[in-house]
Amino acid sequence: MASPTLLTPTSKPRSLISSKFASTTIAAAAVTPNTTTAKILKPAGRREFVALIAGIISPALLFPVSPASADTDEEYVKETAEVINKIRTTISMDRNDPNVANAVTDLRETSNSWVAKYRREKSLLGRVSFRDMYSALNAVSGHYVSFGPTAPLPAKRKARILEEMDSVEKSLQRGR
Repeated sequence: MASPTLLTPTSKPRSLISSKFASTTIAAAAVTPNTTTAKILKPAGRREFVALIAGIISPALLFPVSPASADTDEEYVKETAEVINKIRTTISMDRNDPNVANAVTDLRETSNSWVAKYRREKSLLGRVSFRDMYSALNAVSGHYVSFGPTAPLPAKRKARILEEMDSVEKSLQRGR
């Protein structure tokens, strides 16, 4: 038994003109060489349209273009070295220096932007240099948030931060 949507030689042909999309149906039937297997076309609905658009857009969202890792590595090394220099100059300043508050504010802004930029890079998260740098920035920022910009770092904390800075520089030279 034949399907009611198929035109077969034994079934009665449906009236193609009664459809409001008659020209599309007639054109599709005329293009098909074998009229026994021609289907009557139905108009596309909203679901089909949304599925088509989602199929076109989703690959661009799933596979975003990322920058080349060589550029990221060079930029990471350069910016990390700049942050190291700012940390060293800021924590070595005298608490009576009139520029200490501005230097601390600048250091906090720089460290926040460094962390925000590089903590999402999966290729950098496992590096020793990133881990030590993040730890040092956390210690410095935590101190200045808790005690204010003019409070000097305790000797032990300052020594540990400087050790971490040395470790970061060595790791960067080794490409870690």
